[in-house]
Amino acid sequence: MRPAPPPALAALLLLALPAAHAAYFGLTGREVLTPFPGLGTAAPAQGGAHLKQCDLLKLSRRQKQLCRREPGLAETLRDAAHLSLLECQFQFRHERWNCSLEGRTGLLKRGFKETAFLYAVSAAALTHTLARACSAGRMERCTCDDSPGLESRQAWQWGVCGDNLKYSTKFLSNFLGPKRGSKDLRARADAHNTNVGIKAVKSGLRTTCKCHGVSGSCAVRTCWKQLSPFRETGQALKLRYDSAVKVSSATNEALGRLELWAPARLDGPAKGLAPRPGDLVYMEDSPSFCRPSKYSPGTAGRVCSREASCSSLCCGRGYDTQSRLVAFSCHCQVQWCCYVECQQCVQEELLYTCKP
Repeated sequence: MRPAPPPALAALLLLALPAAHAAYFGLTGREVLTPFPGLGTAAPAQGGAHLKQCDLLKLSRRQKQLCRREPGLAETLRDAAHLSLLECQFQFRHERWNCSLEGRTGLLKRGFKETAFLYAVSAAALTHTLARACSAGRMERCTCDDSPGLESRQAWQWGVCGDNLKYSTKFLSNFLGPKRGSKDLRARADAHNTNVGIKAVKSGLRTTCKCHGVSGSCAVRTCWKQLSPFRETGQALKLRYDSAVKVSSATNEALGRLELWAPARLDGPAKGLAPRPGDLVYMEDSPSFCRPSKYSPGTAGRVCSREASCSSLCCGRGYDTQSRLVAFSCHCQVQWCCYVECQQCVQEELLYTCKP
């Protein structure tokens, strides 16, 4: 397998994450994802601080130049990396490959389904975060979305500043640079999966309206564009991962270049077809991810559900059972006037972990 092309989107976001923030986030699905520190309305870093932040990121020379010209971009890139990492680990928390940072570099050099998901979720996270940063006033060169009949000053006045997806996608296209290697199957697959992530964010754009008037009447209504929560985008991309299409290359005689091509399936047409714009595509079958390798740390020691996931997650090696006491609030009562009083209860909980 030849090396992957130079870092485009997934590599950029995943490698741009500072080491101090790159610890593994063990998610069970019960956590509430709190807002990231940089996702508020704080003003972007100015002057030397902004330039230093750009220099610390692992960007190409051209991307660093763009970063230095756009105060607020460095923080947005880090937020996007953080967001994509958290969402990836949440969506794969019950899978053998759980989006661990260990083995990430090796994974990005291959054409697995997991690589396809990384490109898509990274593109989606950056598109989403850039649009939100514009509406939050964290980027100097963009503001609210340009919804018809809604001036930016009015938007700020009414507190209805829309997410600027139009600017986000345009900036992202410029930031990634011209499309690479029409004769390179891997580059075409990466570009395709990147577009799948961007389209997933676009499909979640919705119109939200707010009424203004006496006593809450809707005499005047202001509407703006708003992105759906990123969790919904992550779920949509995970479904695309589950139905990803394995592709090879075929020459398009009319255009004189290689195109992605999905081999014919037993239950499909006799001839192969080009993948649909919303399909995630991959070129190589994934390893089992059961044992430690250059792609993942394996599944030894992973917590599993005896009824739902231990059989698959532990790869037939079996699992260990541990008992532990867990404290929780119980018998809560509302006391006059304004507080809740609870007792502390303890219960035994069984924990199942995969054997080495």
